Order: sequence, then structure tokens, then C-alpha cells
Amino acid sequence: MSDLGHLRKSYERDVLEEAQAASAPLLQFEQWMKEALASGVVPEPNAMTVATVSPEGRPSTRVVLVKAFDERGIVWYTNYHSRKGRELAGNPYAALQFHWVEMERVVRIEGKVEKVSDAESDAYYASRPLDSRLGAWASPQSEVISSRAVLVANAAKAAAQHGLNPARPPHWGGFRLVPDTWEFWQGRKSRLHDRLRYRLVDGVWQRERLAP
Repeated sequence: MSDLGHLRKSYERDVLEEAQAASAPLLQFEQWMKEALASGVVPEPNAMTVATVSPEGRPSTRVVLVKAFDERGIVWYTNYHSRKGRELAGNPYAALQFHWVEMERVVRIEGKVEKVSDAESDAYYASRPLDSRLGAWASPQSEVISSRAVLVANAAKAAAQHGLNPARPPHWGGFRLVPDTWEFWQGRKSRLHDRLRYRLVDGVWQRERLAP
């Protein structure tokens, strides 16, 4: 483990100059997401870290999959009774991070989180594989359970109870983060990385460069 301090990587794949960056962060994110999807080297381009804060001020992170994004914000789905759901109920501000290691890129997004509409949650839930829909009923997410057998038994019970067309559980649905800050990081040689931040000021996106 003493070798960890000697690990080095030179980032030289790309650059992020103001002249090539989009004027609006959503357009820049859409471009980078398209490139990550098309690259063939990023295993899960839609995987992102979600950071929330407890009432005691303790931060926590977890990896989820983004399922939609547009001018309204970034959407993912989860159990509202999970730790992140409870923390967002108490403090609706969160931070997201995409780390596309293979492309030497990071996107950070901050803002306020709201629940998506019931119609949006219903539509996405209906599109999921049956096992995943039943899993939403079976898993008391973030709660302590005695063994995996609990999940297996819960899944069998949910299948018997709800059949092939389970309705969306009332405790399960979507969150949408409405961004007020974006940051795009492109690795550069000699640790002189490119960092462009977009901040929403009086309804207008202001772009600025940050020192790496």
C-alpha cells in the first residue's frame, strides 16, 4: 500500500477551452453525455454520485443511475424511505457528480431537489423489468435486515400479491435536482486541468474558469 503515493497519471486526452464550450451548461452536459455514450469505453455513462446531508450535518454519498435530464433538471428514481430520501426530505439541497474516468472528465452539479410528478414516476416504473418493479416492493431500502433471505422472501411475497402488473409503491418514485451550479472538469497535463463553472445569476448562466 506504500506504493499508492507514487501512483501518477498524465491527463492528455482532451481540452476544455471557453471558445469550444457551450454558452449554457445543459448544452455542454448533453454534448459530453453523447460523447460518453458513443465512446464505447465508459461502462456506465449514466452513473452518478449523489451527495446529501443529514440533519446533523453529516454528508453521505451513493451511486445511482440518471434516467432523464432536460431544462428542468436531472432525474433519478429511488425509495423515498431510503437514507437519501429521508435526508432530502429534511434538506432538499444535494450535489451530483459524474466521473467518466476513461475520458478524463468530471461533471459536478449542485441545486435543490424536488420530487417528480406521480405521472412521471408511474411512467418510468411501468417501463422497468418485472423483477425490478417487484424489487421496489421487496426492499426496505437502507433498513437493517437479518439476512438476504428476507429480500428473497419479500420478493416472493410481492410476486404473489401483485402478480405481473404491480402498481408503483407509494414510497418509490423520482427526484429531480434543479441545478443552480455546474462545473465541467477536463484533465490536463501537469495537473493544470480545465475547470469551467456555470452559475445561475438572476436567471442567466454566468461562465467562469476556476484554477485547478
